[in-house]
Amino acid sequence: MPLPKAELHLHIEGTLEPELAFGLAARNAVELPYADSDDLRKAYAFEDLQSFLNLYYELMAVLRTERDFEDLANAYLERAAAQGVRHAEIFFDPQAHIARGVSMGTVVEGLWRALGRSEENHGVSTRLIMCFLRDESAESAMETLRAAEPYLDRIVGVGLDSAEVGHPPAKFREVYEAAAALGLRRVAHAGEEGPPEYITEALDVLGIERVDHGLRCLEDPALVERLVRERVPLTLCPLSNVRLRAVDALADHPLPAMLDAGLLCTVNSDDPAYFGGYVADNFHAVREALGLSTERMRELARNSFLASFLEHDEERRARYLAEVDAYEFTGD
Repeated sequence: MPLPKAELHLHIEGTLEPELAFGLAARNAVELPYADSDDLRKAYAFEDLQSFLNLYYELMAVLRTERDFEDLANAYLERAAAQGVRHAEIFFDPQAHIARGVSMGTVVEGLWRALGRSEENHGVSTRLIMCFLRDESAESAMETLRAAEPYLDRIVGVGLDSAEVGHPPAKFREVYEAAAALGLRRVAHAGEEGPPEYITEALDVLGIERVDHGLRCLEDPALVERLVRERVPLTLCPLSNVRLRAVDALADHPLPAMLDAGLLCTVNSDDPAYFGGYVADNFHAVREALGLSTERMRELARNSFLASFLEHDEERRARYLAEVDAYEFTGD
């Protein structure tokens, strides 16, 4: 039985496995420029974030109907449950779908057909976080927020993702202020490829409560002190960092140094279909490559629930934390 954990940095579109992509392509009469699943997997040799994003957006063409999004989410939840995930806070990218003529309602209703029954079907509680594409305009982000308003009973927060360099957080000040006024939680990708200044800006200007990635915070000791003092969680994605060349090898990952510094780090899978592993695979990989003790692993699992947006259900959080505390490590 895997270590109980929450997953807080997971793009649902990034769980699109090649086999499902081809199945949906056949269902929707979409022609993919690959001979088969194996041919598609060969395209997963990414040079950087942008090379990944190019393929990521290309494959979204197969997602057309509510049923497609439901199937995508259920496939993820089934895998996640098998890997010990008890709670998942899931990102989605509505602008990338709206640009293809797929409505906000189709995306949210489709995802909710799976998420709304996730506890019953998979034993996983869920939250849904809508991300803005930072390489699109601030006006487009605001339009997306307005389009989401009828669905805010299903969306707990907003995030910021896609190409980071050259798109500082301050560009989205107004839309984050509007999101806060609507009672939405706020997170943002920062400090993956972008500089540590982007993390500070996201905290100060966007009012974020969690930093997605945040890898480069170590370059700024004052920022590290602040993150520790304010207990701002970081949602790290180790296998993603290696695949996108943010770190050369997993053995070089700064996770141990970050934990030693007192940072509230969590381990997540980001876009697991593309990066070689789901969340338990990331846990196993860092344990092996970095020689993490069982108590460090327990700390990472505890952190995942402490960092979760479960303030309205502290009883659930306490139950999950008790599962982590009671967990007995074996050969897993």
